[in-house]
Amino acid sequence: MDADRLTFACATTAEERVARRLGLSAVRVGVRAVNGVPEGRVVSFGVAGALHDGLAVGDVLDATRVVDAAGATLWEGAPLGVRGARGGVVLASDELVHDAADRRRLHESSGADAVDMESGVLAATGRLAGVLRAISDVPASAIEGVDTTVHADGRTDFTGLVRWLVAKRGRAIRSIRDALAALHALEEVLA
Repeated sequence: MDADRLTFACATTAEERVARRLGLSAVRVGVRAVNGVPEGRVVSFGVAGALHDGLAVGDVLDATRVVDAAGATLWEGAPLGVRGARGGVVLASDELVHDAADRRRLHESSGADAVDMESGVLAATGRLAGVLRAISDVPASAIEGVDTTVHADGRTDFTGLVRWLVAKRGRAIRSIRDALAALHALEEVLA
């Protein structure tokens, strides 16, 4: 992968920190890229949720397609060639998909392996060069409410985080641990 001419578009500050630690040119575009998309060729970089049980937390996808819920292709391209990552298809979503039944239904209707909220927006610009996403949660994960822990611009919402931790306790702690494992997996494949 020739990262010199690519900008790694990250939704959150945590994803942006990982990219910068790796020496990559990174921009925090926010959730659904509300902060705007940088000029030039971009890589959708960060975490994603698995849509089927064939993926585990920490698996890294070097996606070759981004699709909508019906399986229509929004973007298609060659893999970035990241050693240790596997091929896959990413579903573009406008909202967090946390229900296991919804995830399996979306997998069946779209053929996608994982879901995120930025790849579709980035694909629409015509400048998407690739998608590199680590699985942070699987269909059985209990992530309901995690969306309240991040501001739309990608910064951590500390009040929302505390409320989520109090409300979900062990489930929230497992979700945080899994997200950290996914971010570590991204670092490992790119180190």
